Amino acid sequence: MSYTRDIGEITARYRPAGAVERSTLRAGTVVRYVATGEVTNGQFGLFEWQMPHGAGGTSAHFHKTFSESFYVTSGTVRLFNGEAWVDAAKGDFFYVPAGGIHAYHNDSGSPAVMLVLFAPGAPREEYFRELARISAEGRRLSDDDWIGLWACHDQYPA
Repeated sequence: MSYTRDIGEITARYRPAGAVERSTLRAGTVVRYVATGEVTNGQFGLFEWQMPHGAGGTSAHFHKTFSESFYVTSGTVRLFNGEAWVDAAKGDFFYVPAGGIHAYHNDSGSPAVMLVLFAPGAPREEYFRELARISAEGRRLSDDDWIGLWACHDQYPA
């Protein structure tokens, strides 16, 4: 039980769409930090991925401290479950527990949007902000630099 009082409290939080921070990653993917762990008291993070046609994604990787869930709201996203790729379309859901190998891409030929849920609410926005800075500055990281960056954000290549 995470709430032990016998009466409710007024603690709901509202975030209008215009107040949600966003970052633009390589290939034009826009990440909206709909609900960060800070907003949800560390219970989860909910981000929206707006991926144009041909937007890359991630190579196969895993996380040690949080699960990741994907819910496609438009278009088609290719998702990797550690063994095979699946084409997930609007309304499809994909859950990856901590330690689960996964990856994603938009190879569909059309834009795609998905919601990504991190639980508990790891501060993933810091990782995506750094990716946006790397892209905006045109920096090229060595393999060792990538491994170091990923390790700082609980991301490990598979």
